[in-house]
Amino acid sequence: MTLLSKIVERLAFGCVLLGGLGLLIAMLLGVGDVIGTFFNHPLPGALEVTESTMVLIVFGGLAYAQIRRRHIRVELAYLRAGPRLRSVMDIIASVSAIVFFSLLAWQGWNEALYSLSIKESTFGIVRFPLYPARFALVLGSVLFILQLCLDLVNDIRHFGNPPDYEIA
Repeated sequence: MTLLSKIVERLAFGCVLLGGLGLLIAMLLGVGDVIGTFFNHPLPGALEVTESTMVLIVFGGLAYAQIRRRHIRVELAYLRAGPRLRSVMDIIASVSAIVFFSLLAWQGWNEALYSLSIKESTFGIVRFPLYPARFALVLGSVLFILQLCLDLVNDIRHFGNPPDYEIA
């Protein structure tokens, strides 16, 4: 289990780095586009690239946020609950997320394969392929599912005695 945890953590960290790089690219393109528009020369393709990097930014960070247990939850209710109810809440949240993101990954995979087969791309001055963003969605979802499964096993193992997570 620890080997799988380490592999997922390294892959998740790599996805976070790619998401950070995507954010930097989107930011630079946005700034360049605004400045270019001011001088009547907007950057062609800035919108299309930014749209695709948004998928990488969001789905690239899901698994890493789960590793750190930094996803949003209603702390007011969670902190007032007893240890057994906290364990039940953690288990229900993990199972629900596993079901939802499994469906998302499944359909995302179908869409990514279809997008690749038809060589789907954006409309505009610069034609940017859409299938890399669709595969990024699938990769981020699958890593998130793997981490949720690891956490679910851990939550079941420590039922009634959930670890105290840092509250930011």
